[in-house]
Amino acid sequence: PHHQSFLIAFRSFQPSTLSPSCITNLSHGLPKKSSACRNHKTIVSIFNSMTPYKSIAVALLSISASSYLSTDAFVSTPSFGVHQQTRLNSATEVEHEVDSRTGKRTGNSFLSEETKERAAQGNPIEKAKQEKCATSLFVDVYEYAAKIRAGELDWKDVEKADLDTRIKYVGMLHRNKRTPGQFMMRLKVPNGIVNADQMRFYADSVEKYGEEYGVIDITTRQNIQLRGVKIEDAPDIIDGLHARNQTSFQSALDNVRNMVGSPLAGIDDQELVDTRELCNAINDLVSLDPETGTRGNPMWGNLPRKFNIAISGSRDDYAHTHINDIGLVPVAHAETGVMGFNVVLGGYMSIKRVAESIDSKMWIPADRNSVVTLCEAIIRIFRDEGDRKDRQKARLMWLVEKYGVDGFKEEVTKEIESYDRGVTVENTQPVDSSPFERRSLMGVHKQPQEGKVRVGFLVPSGRLSQEECRVVADLADKYSEGEIRLTVEQNIILPNVNEADLDKLLAEPAFGSESRFQVNPGRIEGNVVTCTGAQFCSLALIETKANAEDMGKKLEELVTVNRDIRIHWTGCPNSCGQVQVADIGIMGAPAKKMDPEKGKPVAVPGCKIFVGGRIGEDAHLALEPYATGIPLDSEDLIPTLVDILKKEFGAVDKQPAEEMVVIDE
Repeated sequence: PHHQSFLIAFRSFQPSTLSPSCITNLSHGLPKKSSACRNHKTIVSIFNSMTPYKSIAVALLSISASSYLSTDAFVSTPSFGVHQQTRLNSATEVEHEVDSRTGKRTGNSFLSEETKERAAQGNPIEKAKQEKCATSLFVDVYEYAAKIRAGELDWKDVEKADLDTRIKYVGMLHRNKRTPGQFMMRLKVPNGIVNADQMRFYADSVEKYGEEYGVIDITTRQNIQLRGVKIEDAPDIIDGLHARNQTSFQSALDNVRNMVGSPLAGIDDQELVDTRELCNAINDLVSLDPETGTRGNPMWGNLPRKFNIAISGSRDDYAHTHINDIGLVPVAHAETGVMGFNVVLGGYMSIKRVAESIDSKMWIPADRNSVVTLCEAIIRIFRDEGDRKDRQKARLMWLVEKYGVDGFKEEVTKEIESYDRGVTVENTQPVDSSPFERRSLMGVHKQPQEGKVRVGFLVPSGRLSQEECRVVADLADKYSEGEIRLTVEQNIILPNVNEADLDKLLAEPAFGSESRFQVNPGRIEGNVVTCTGAQFCSLALIETKANAEDMGKKLEELVTVNRDIRIHWTGCPNSCGQVQVADIGIMGAPAKKMDPEKGKPVAVPGCKIFVGGRIGEDAHLALEPYATGIPLDSEDLIPTLVDILKKEFGAVDKQPAEEMVVIDE
C-alpha cells in the first residue's frame, strides 16, 4: 500500500513546482516548508506514504527536481487560481469530495448542486461522469495496465464506461472498430512547441506497434497524437511525458483542448503579441492542479463539452481564432496604445452546426493576468451553466446566444470583478484596416534576430512515421537548438537556424528526392490538411490521409495556380479537417457510380465539396456545399477538382518550371 500510494503521487508530480530551497532540503530528509514552494503538501504526502522507503523517495525526488533545474524544456507555472482556491477553502467549512487515491478533489465536487442535478438527468456521457468521476481515471489506467501485464485482466474486461468514455480524460480514445484494444493518445502541446527529446520519445512510445499502426500525427490544433497505444503500455508513456513536462491528461472529451498560439512567437518582425507565455499559462490553469502541483486539474475537468481557445500573435491569425470558443485577436487600444486582445466567442464545428465566432464587445490588455483571468471567468460560467442534456447544444455559442452578447459580456465582467485581480474589460477596439497580406509559413524566411532564419517544411497530411520523427529530432538538434514548432496546417517549422548553415540544412537527405518532407512544396500539395480518416476513425466515411497526399501531388502535376490553394479533407460531417475554412473542402459523403457489370448505379465512397472558405483577417466559412455525391475515385474526383481550380481560382494547365529556393526578405 505504501508503494502504491507513492507511485500514484510521484507519477503525476511536476518538478517545475519545486523551489530551489525545497530541492536543497530534500537531501536532509523530510522537507521543511519553503515559502516559494507550492508543492510542499505533495512532497510531505509522498514522504508519509513512503515511511519505510524514505531514502528512495529522497533519491527519486532529488533526481526529478535536479533534472528540471538542468533543462530548459520546462516552463514556469502560474499562480492564477491558487489564491482563489485557497481563499475558498479557508473561508468555508464545506467538506468536498476527495479521491483518496490521489488526494485531489473530484471534478464533480466543483459543480454546484443545480449543475449536478442537471448532469444526473442529462445525456449518457454526463451520467457516466456523475456515476464515477473521470478526472482521476489515470489511477484506474495504471491499475488496469498492471493487471493486464500480470495476465489477470484482458482489455475487453475493462468497465465499458471507462473504456469508451472516462478513459478519454487520460487523453486515450479507443479505436474500437478499426483497431480494437488500441488507443489514440492525445497530448497537450501549448503553442505547438516541442523539442528533439520529446519527438524521439513519441517515436519510441509507438515503435512496438509497427509502422502501420504506430504512427504520430500532427493535428489542426498544433498538437501531437500517438497511435496504436495499448492500456498496458500507457503508464510508461504517461510517466515519460510527465518527465518531459508534457501530459495527456484532460486533452479529450469535455475539457479545454490544446492551446493554439502563433507558430512564429518570438521570431516574427511583425509580431504584436508573443503568445508562448500566455498559452503555457492557460494550459497550466486548466491542466495543473494548484493544490498538489500535479498534472490534471479537476476544477476544470468536468465541462459540458469540449472547449477550444486560440491566441493570435499577429494580423495573419495563424491560430484561426474565428473557429474557437475563445479567440484572442491582437489589437492596440485606440486611445492608450496598450497592446491587447479583442475577444471573439463561440466558433466551432460539429455534425449539426458550424458557427463562426462573434464579436463579444470585449477588449482586454495582453498581459498574463488579464488573459488568464478572462479565460477562467468564461470557462467557469460555461462549466456551471452550459447544457448538460443535449450535447449538440452544449458548446459555448449556445450559452452566448442564450444570454445575448451584451448579457454575456455583463456576466463575464461580473465574474472577473469577483476575482479581485485588478483586471478591467473594455469595449472592442478598432482593428488596423491598412492593407495586409497573410504570410506563408512554408519555406525559408529571415527572422528579426540577426543572422537567423526560420525554415518551414511540409509534412504531407500531418502524418509522421517513427523514423521521420527521429529525422526531425536530428535536424532540430543540429540546426534549431533542439526546438520544433508545429502549425495548425499540420506542418513543421525549425526556428533560429543560422543563415550560414542554411545551404547545409537544405542539402540534408531529409529534404532529398526520397523524402516526403519539402521546404518549398507546390502551392497545392503544400497546403493540404486532413483529419484522421477511416484508417483509424470509425466515424469517417472515407480514407483521408493517403487520398489527400496522393491527390495533392496529382493536382500539382496537372495545373498551375498563382497563389496558395488550401485543400482540406475531412472524413465525416464533424469536420475535424475543418473543410469550411478551406479554399476547397472535401467531406466524406455518400455517392453512387455506374457499375458496368450490374448495369446500374451502386454506392461508392464519395464526398461533398465546399468552396470559398477564408482564413486570416478576412475569415469566412463556406457553409453550403459546392458539389455533392462526387465519387472518390481519382478518375472522378481529379477532373472535378481541376475544373473547380480553373473556374474559381484561375488555374491553368501545367507548364514545366525550374524549382528555386528563395529567401523571403
